[in-house]
Amino acid sequence: MTMAADGVSNGFKIYILCVLTFNATGYILLVRYSKSREGPKYLSTTTVLLSELSKLCISVCVLTVQKGLVGMAQDVYKNVICNPRDSLKMAVPSVIYAIQNNLAFYALTYVDAATYQVTYQLKIITTAMFMVIMLGKKLNRTQWLAIVLLFCGVALVQLDALEAKEEDKEKSFSVRGLVAIIMSCMCSGFAGVYFEKILKGSETTLWIRNIQLYLFGLVSAGSGVILSDFSTIQEKGFFYGYNIYIFVIIAMASVGGLYTSIVVKYLDNIIKGFSTAISIILAALVSLYLFNKHFGVLFIIGTGLVVSAVYLYSLPKKPEPTIVNGTMMRPKEVV
Repeated sequence: MTMAADGVSNGFKIYILCVLTFNATGYILLVRYSKSREGPKYLSTTTVLLSELSKLCISVCVLTVQKGLVGMAQDVYKNVICNPRDSLKMAVPSVIYAIQNNLAFYALTYVDAATYQVTYQLKIITTAMFMVIMLGKKLNRTQWLAIVLLFCGVALVQLDALEAKEEDKEKSFSVRGLVAIIMSCMCSGFAGVYFEKILKGSETTLWIRNIQLYLFGLVSAGSGVILSDFSTIQEKGFFYGYNIYIFVIIAMASVGGLYTSIVVKYLDNIIKGFSTAISIILAALVSLYLFNKHFGVLFIIGTGLVVSAVYLYSLPKKPEPTIVNGTMMRPKEVV
């Protein structure tokens, strides 16, 4: 099996990418189905909280399998409890994602859903920008073209799937809404790349980093439950509207979160963005049969752009010319 330069097999990278993509596809479909069912609607804040708790428990279990119960306890004590400054690094993504979500809600009060969905795909480009700035990643012109095509393709696919709502017709273009969306995209790009930098820039294991991240995630999700739905929970209960599908959604969200960290660790955020785009298209295609959905010209064009973007981004980079004794020589001429 071919090994990459980082010592991880290409087969493993393909595996984690496939799991992330198909899990995200299933998650999108199941959430869509759960919201289309008749009956009481569950509180999404409670599912986020349970998902964070699940990811924390799974991370602890994986670390226990790797190092044993005593080794796990020692690792957590050393890296989490005795090193709060290092743990606080993982508070940054949690705080920024919370800010991002609030900016998104704010933006939706000023712009219609179509404008939001199209503009929000700028996070694909902001992620690439932060990877160049923070990680020193080199992207050639073909790869930048692929990223722009991916942005356009996903935006068109999302736009095709939107259904016009009466309240959206009353909303006009708003600079405040546009600024909020752009700031949300910046937050998304920065948080993702910051997380990647932390994962790849220290010797702390992936699972310790996950434990640190999900501890802060629990605090953030718990705050969301209290601030948004505490009165409803008091009246109707924490598990109001739950059924077997909701627990599967929580499980899939947990798997998706864990595999996201693995993909970011061994691949990068741009590849994760391509995975997300493909899962959106796959979910739309499956929806044709499950929900009797129909897609139009925008979906076809958008899908074509995404496929083109994947192809262009996967093209091997051309070796750069090398200067030998003051003379620029092409790679095949270098001895």
